Amino acid sequence: MPPTVAVVGGGISGLAACYHLARGPRPPKVLLLEASARLGGWLQSTRTADGAVFEHGPRGIRPAGAVGTDTLHMVSELGLEGDVLPVPGDHPASRNRFLYTGGALHKLPSGLGGLLWPVPPFSQALLWSGVRDLLAPAGTEPDESVHTFVHRRFGREVADIAVDSLCRGVFAGDCRALSVRSCFPTLFEAERRRRSVLLGLALGSGKERGAESGLSRRARAERWSQWSLRGGMESLAEALVAFLRPRGVELRCHAPLQRLRRRPDGRWQLTLADSTVTADHVVSALPAAALAEVLPAEAEPLAQELRRIPAVSVAVVNLQYEGVVLPVTGFGHLVPSSEDASLLGIVYDSVAFPQHDGTGAASVRLTVMLGGAWFGQSFGDPAAAAPALLLQRAQAAVREQLGLEPAPIRSIVRVHQACIPQYTLGHWQRTERISRFLAEQRLPLSLVGASYAGVSVNDCIASAKAAVGQLMGQPH
Repeated sequence: MPPTVAVVGGGISGLAACYHLARGPRPPKVLLLEASARLGGWLQSTRTADGAVFEHGPRGIRPAGAVGTDTLHMVSELGLEGDVLPVPGDHPASRNRFLYTGGALHKLPSGLGGLLWPVPPFSQALLWSGVRDLLAPAGTEPDESVHTFVHRRFGREVADIAVDSLCRGVFAGDCRALSVRSCFPTLFEAERRRRSVLLGLALGSGKERGAESGLSRRARAERWSQWSLRGGMESLAEALVAFLRPRGVELRCHAPLQRLRRRPDGRWQLTLADSTVTADHVVSALPAAALAEVLPAEAEPLAQELRRIPAVSVAVVNLQYEGVVLPVTGFGHLVPSSEDASLLGIVYDSVAFPQHDGTGAASVRLTVMLGGAWFGQSFGDPAAAAPALLLQRAQAAVREQLGLEPAPIRSIVRVHQACIPQYTLGHWQRTERISRFLAEQRLPLSLVGASYAGVSVNDCIASAKAAVGQLMGQPH
């Protein structure tokens, strides 16, 4: 009898774990348990009758690095190659990104001119920030906030405006609380390795490449900044489900895990609402705080560490307009917290992926992101936030910042509670203590997903691949 592996959590991390378990040379019996009615987690796409696609979670995936290459390899194996919508390097959505500050939109500097001369909203040429980094001594702290790190190396303005906005866009978080070591390990390691961040990035680290495919070679040749899928990002989850079912993976929805305990024979007993399941190994793709609630009493030290990994809530407001023209063309714009803490940014979806606009009259699709680390102070309890209030706030932002006056022809409001983990100062120590506890106790438990080592779709898939590789004794 092959061993049984229970994967808990049916988002992209859990589905990717099942994928890697199922395609091994000697696959175990795999059971996926998902609490909700659907699989895919934060990969949520609404498809309308006229062919429009609205993303409520991630709207594009970056092809860069080994993790990006591995994801494209998986996409190829799933038969999705013909559905990939790339954004090449010369596309406006790749070249043009904006900040909204001081009541106006400003294009982020690119090219030589942006380095040599002051470009609003920056008061001096960014060249001087680069010079500062090349001359500054290396840091000695084992960790520091993203803001402190960037201020120390590149100056206050870059930290207050550019990096503040970047952290809001990527993590919906506050750069003054987030850890540079855990959120931007490449920058942290570059400074450690070469004393200068720019020098460290330029000279590289010689890291491995992922599993190559025709897609990844094309992405490199065409310098893709990101890609999506014709049916939206949820198509990736659907393709994984279609791959897993015929391979004997049991997929159960409406199956929330209530309790996890070790049996005398060392196996796990998983208590569900109406039954129990026994497994030799558990792969948890649950958010850290959710896993903490189901662990046995003897794993309390682990539960305590997991509870220290917070997550923030984000309201995603999709809007579609007819008969309007955007004042600028690009990926979208971010808003620094000093300008408007409640509004993280606006993505110009129609620019990057016009294929998702649908077959009706020419339209413009936008996504307004609200809240994050500022949700409570801006809108109150995420569980009780009124959709009408969030829609009103989103429409006002589009009116003020992009000058689009008409009412949208379509709007969708979603509040994702505790959707983005926050790697606050000392996160690396928490994850080290978690790994040490699992090793010392010899627990047949693997932790994957966005709570630990990266919040992107690529990071989640990579964490699942690495955990399965370790479990099956394969190199990863």
